[in-house]
Amino acid sequence: MKHLNLPDRMFFHWCQQQYALNRGVYNTIDNWLHEYGIIDIQYRRINLLAFLEYASAPEQTSGQSRAIKFGKGGLTTKLQEFMAM
Repeated sequence: MKHLNLPDRMFFHWCQQQYALNRGVYNTIDNWLHEYGIIDIQYRRINLLAFLEYASAPEQTSGQSRAIKFGKGGLTTKLQEFMAM
């Protein structure tokens, strides 16, 4: 949880290292969660990390870092599925 209080750039770089995430996808997820109503940055980051865990392929959780692929419209669909849980 120490990563939640990092400045935005450092938090993004940490996410990038952990999930091979690009800045555009990171910004889209962050913006989507904000529009969904998660205004507090700390709660939004908790949800962002939980979503990345949810969206990660099994090989990522075993330590092999690969970019998460969503496909056209797949990111929004995955976010909606995640929030419906």
